[in-house]
Formats: sequence, structure tokens, C-alpha cells
Amino acid sequence: MGGLFGIVSREDCVTDLFYGTDYHSHLGTKRGGLAVVNKKGFTRSIHNIENAYFRSKFEPELKDFKGNHGIGVISDYDAQPLIINSHLGTFGIVTVGRIINLESLGKAAFARRKYFSETSASRINPTELIAMLICDKGSFEEGIRNVYDSVKGSCSLLLLTKKGIIAARDKFGRTPLMIGRREGAYAVSSETCAFPNLGYDTDYYLGPGEIVSISADGYERLKTPEEKMQICSFLWVYYGYPSSDYEHINVESVRYNCGKALAKNDDVIADLASGIPDSGIGHAIGYANEKGIPYMRPYVKYTPTWPRSFMPQNQTVRDLVARMKLIPNKAIIGGKRLIFCDDSIVRGTQLKDNVQILFEYGAKEVHMRVACPTLIYPCEFLNFSTSRSTLDLAGRKAICEIEGTDHVPLEGYANTCSAKHDEMVEKIRKRLGLTSLKFQTMQDLVQAIGLPKEKLCTHCWDGSSYC
Repeated sequence: MGGLFGIVSREDCVTDLFYGTDYHSHLGTKRGGLAVVNKKGFTRSIHNIENAYFRSKFEPELKDFKGNHGIGVISDYDAQPLIINSHLGTFGIVTVGRIINLESLGKAAFARRKYFSETSASRINPTELIAMLICDKGSFEEGIRNVYDSVKGSCSLLLLTKKGIIAARDKFGRTPLMIGRREGAYAVSSETCAFPNLGYDTDYYLGPGEIVSISADGYERLKTPEEKMQICSFLWVYYGYPSSDYEHINVESVRYNCGKALAKNDDVIADLASGIPDSGIGHAIGYANEKGIPYMRPYVKYTPTWPRSFMPQNQTVRDLVARMKLIPNKAIIGGKRLIFCDDSIVRGTQLKDNVQILFEYGAKEVHMRVACPTLIYPCEFLNFSTSRSTLDLAGRKAICEIEGTDHVPLEGYANTCSAKHDEMVEKIRKRLGLTSLKFQTMQDLVQAIGLPKEKLCTHCWDGSSYC
């Protein structure tokens, strides 16, 4: 997914920018970047953070950064920030999202004799393409509107100019942006968890498609929000940090509500409940409290030397990291009937190994309760559950086994009250070796979040979305 952070201050902003960006490290694995501007011009740095903490890569360079305003990014793929020289002036840019029509937009640019200097995995750098779309117009505001009109998928962005920061949230609000305030400074962030320890109070939530100009004295709306919104539901279920809020709704509270809903619909008798670390913990606490059973940790996460495992793209690396990071505790597992809560089941390969280990350590029963419905559609907007093949998804693989083909209507399987859905879940259960398996219903997930369904993107589960 990725995350953005920016700050405009009357004083030097580098320390706040450094720590504020670092608070987004849970959102991506590939690249981290910072850029600041002062009277002498722009300074930027980009590092690969696949095998190291963001802080360890950037801390030695902070002495070279001076400025009262800057932007930072944790990126899934492309190198950012970019510094662009154009008729609009020199500016820095960072983006979060996914451009579905990247190739066609690139071809259209080439037809107009445009060129791109940055690359990302031998493709056009999405952030540079966004910058090109902005520079096609006569102002930053008009350029961002051009982005909204041109891009299929999603894109939220920050622009760093000599005057301050321009923040723009995705047209349908799939990714969030919030403004924080303290005396003499304003910050903009993908995560409100970046604010408290830096002394900021959350002051404003940008709406879908809204554009805001931010200075050290305040912020000004350049474009009003759109009425339609489809914010990603996975922000609460999985992506988001527990102490963050989106649309004034706290992540940990939603996960607790998800766990409660799972427990209310469950008649299994168990000795304890646990969450797959880390994002499954909040769900499991809600489950345990609703059921009145202990919350314990049969698996403990080991982080000192395994810090980066968010979404390794290589399956072998994924399996290795999953196996090495989660250490089983035999004293808690032996002879117990275990309930495990997790945010989701994407491919299920890691979970299958973990379940086998639990039985090898003497678990009597292993029941899995999943905080969201079954994933059967790859994400088209935020790089979650994307894959070279839809058959990598556990739900889609089960459907193919049932039907003998992947090219079938999926509506029946997406309906959590249907016989087809139950058959799909049973296929997944058998493959994972679980005693029982249940997924959250769409109705309970929507209720746990607390927004109307039409304001949530639920494409991964039921295929619905705005174009």
C-alpha cells in the first residue's frame, strides 16, 4: 500500500518529518524517501528498506537535511520522492495508490512525444507519470484534477513547493489523508498514529478527491470533496496501525468489534483464543472477551532480527519469514482446543504450515476465525492481494477445484449465506488442515466498521466498486 507524511513548520521540520514518515513503515517494504526544501533548493534521499529499518537507513543523513517543510513516503514499489522541474516551478512529489491504466497512459504520453527518466521494475515510474499529468495543466490544482480524470485505480499525493505542501486525497477516498496541528506547524499523514508522539492533534480529515494547500499558518481548501466515497475496508481489518483513526473511526476498536461478531456467531467450545500476530490480535481480544475465555499466545512473534515481512513478493521468502518469525509455545498449545483469529486468508500457504506445527505440538483442536469474508477478487486499487494469477487466492483456488474452471460467476461464492460459499470454505478448511473454519459475514464487517457499505470498498470480497 504505502504511506505519506508531510510537514510545514515555522522552524526546522526535519526531526518531525523523519519520525513521522517512520511511523508509516508498517505500510510498505520496498522504498523509503524524504525531501525538504529551503532557500538553497530541494534535498532528497531514497533508500531500499527491504532488509533494514527506515530509521537505520536515513538517520546518518539527517545532518544534511535542513528546511521548514518537507515530505516523506514509504512505498511499495517505486522510488520516491521525485523532484520535478517544470513550468509550474520546481516541486517534490510522493504518491500512494495503484494505477491500473499505467501502460495506456504511458503510450498516450509517448504519442505526444513525452518521455520518462525514472523506471520502476523496468516500467514507467507511476509517480513520474502522475507528475507528468499534473504538469500538463496550468496550475497544481488543475493538474491534480487531471490526475483524477485520467487515472483508473487510486492515487493520493503530496506536492512539496517552496510555499508549502499541497495534499490531495484519492478521487474515491480509497486511501486516507489527515491533517494534524500544533503550535507553529501543520502536518499531513496517511496515519493518525504519526501525530501524538510528535505533539500534533488530528485537526481535519480530507474528503474524497479533496485538494488542500498547507502552510505553517493553516490550510486552505482548493477543491471541495466528492460525495461518493469507497475507502478501503482493509485499512481497519489489516493495513492500519491499531492507534490510527480513519473517518474518525479507530482501527483497534473496529478489530475488537470484528472479534466480538465472530464470537457471537460461533458455537465452538474452546480453551483459549489467540490472534495471529500482529493484526489478528485485536480481533482475538474481542473474540475472547465476548466468549469469556482466556486470551493467550500459543504463537509469539520474534522481531529483533526479522523486521521486514510485510509482503515479500517471492513465495519462498514469504514462507521462510513466516516460519522463522512465529515461535510456537508448547506449554500453552499442548492438549488445548485453540481459537485463532486472523485478519484474512490470502493464499493460506503460511497458515497451513503453522496449523501443522500446532498439531505436532499437541493441540487438540485448531479453529480459525477470519475477520473478513473470503477473498475471491484481487485488489485493483492498493496492491493488496494482487497476484500474477487469481488462483493464488485461497478462495479462488477452492472455486476452481469445485467448478473445474476459474471462469464461472462468482456471486454465489461471495454470498456468505449460500451453499456455494459453504462448499468453498470447506475446501479451504481441508487444505489448511483446520478443525473448523469460519469467515466474517459482510454484514457484520460493515457493522463493525460503522460506515454505510456504499462508502466502503469491498471489491476483494464481492467485486463491487466504483469505476
